[in-house]
Amino acid sequence: MTYSGDPRVDAYIDALPDWQQAICREVHELVHAADHEVVENIKYTNRPYFVLQGNVCALLAARDHLNVFLYDGAIVPDPEGIITAGHDNKTARTVAVREGETINAPALTAMFKHIIANNRAGGWRRLKREGS
Repeated sequence: MTYSGDPRVDAYIDALPDWQQAICREVHELVHAADHEVVENIKYTNRPYFVLQGNVCALLAARDHLNVFLYDGAIVPDPEGIITAGHDNKTARTVAVREGETINAPALTAMFKHIIANNRAGGWRRLKREGS
């Protein structure tokens, strides 16, 4: 797969414990597979972000879990119930993955595709405004 990589994202991932590296690499592949135009970069000094006409997701390692922040304004459906936090957040919701857990790859990929489609349609803020 061809995509726009950023060595700083690789450095962030490489510095994590093995189990978090594995989760990050899986998310990394899933978001790029969702759309080959997704670009990765570092924002806020050290956080990996994946963007396409707006933020799609970001990674943030914590001591006992890894957070995948989904930038969807809480408008993307979550029929599989993979969102673990931020249900009422106006900007992003979180999928937290702990050591030994697996990612629901089909559900996360579907959410990435939905977020990307919303970004291409003007972004979740605009879509929310128009829907009210």
